[in-house]
This record gives sequence, C-alpha cells and structure tokens, in this order.
Amino acid sequence: MADLLGESLDRAVEQAFTRPIPKSAQARMKYLVRQFKGTKAAARALGVSQRTVERYVAGGLKRPRKELAARMEREVTRRWQPQIRARAKKKAASTDGIVVSTRARFGFTAAPGTTDDARVRHITQALSPSWADRLFEARDQGATEQQLLNIAAQGLGEHYFRDNGRRAQDLRVEFTDVETIEIDL
Repeated sequence: MADLLGESLDRAVEQAFTRPIPKSAQARMKYLVRQFKGTKAAARALGVSQRTVERYVAGGLKRPRKELAARMEREVTRRWQPQIRARAKKKAASTDGIVVSTRARFGFTAAPGTTDDARVRHITQALSPSWADRLFEARDQGATEQQLLNIAAQGLGEHYFRDNGRRAQDLRVEFTDVETIEIDL
C-alpha cells in the first residue's frame, strides 16, 4: 500500500516553507553535506560513494541519475527549514487543526442490528487540533500507514459521523480502500 496519508502530512507541512529547496545538484549536495556533517555520512545516506559526493560538491558532476536525484530531493526536503516545519506542526496541533479530504470506502456499525454497508464516499472534514497532534506525533514516531489511517478514521468518526458526540455515540467507523487522501493545515 502506498504511503498516502504519511506523504500527505509531509506535503501539508512543506506548504509552510518560506523558501524553496535548493534546485541544483551541487547546492543540494552541499546542503546535505552540511546537514550530515561530512561527505562520508552524506554518501552513506544517499547510497553513493564518498568520492561521488565530493564531485557534486566541487561542481565536477552536475546531473545525477534519476534515482539519485530523487533521493537527494527527498533528503533535502526532509531536512529543509526544520524550525518552520516545527512551527507549522505546533500551530496545527494546538490551535488550527487540519482538514482531511479523502475518497475512501466508509462503513460503520453501531448497536446490534444497525449497520450501514461500506460504500465509497468523498469526505472533506476539519479535524480538531488534538487529532492533528495525534497524527503528527504518530508520523514522527514512525507509525505505519495503517496506524495513521486508523487515527484518521477515529478522527473522522468523531467529527463527521458522530458530530463531536452529538449523535451516534456507539458508532464504529470502518475506513478502507483509500483512493485519495489530502491533508491541509
């Protein structure tokens, strides 16, 4: 299963960046060398030789292979503007919350004898800061995609189906076959 929710959380936080990530291979490699505090650690993280890293830093190599370019971009993006990233997460987890927009199969069960067969629904729902905090905390601690989806399902169940406790308190939401999911801060 693709890491849809985890990647969407990362993209949502990246929207808060105030500057774009470096564009050239040389600038990206220099940034990674600074972040990893040396060419050897950067090479290990990228899966290339130390000499290759040194060539990119010196400007001798300019166009990385497609796989290396993708790894460089992923590593730079993961480390880019950590204070901005932390501030965006904190704001979402303390005051703003997040908006989840998904197309997935939803079903639910409640008291014995009352069920609704699962069907594909498109739902866009704001989740409270506590659910944003749970999702970001789980993502930061290495939760699997399924664990993230379970947290999102609980949040959607609370806000969308149970209307924050105003109805259907015994409802248990089933959230499967996710086609798309996007998070906005």
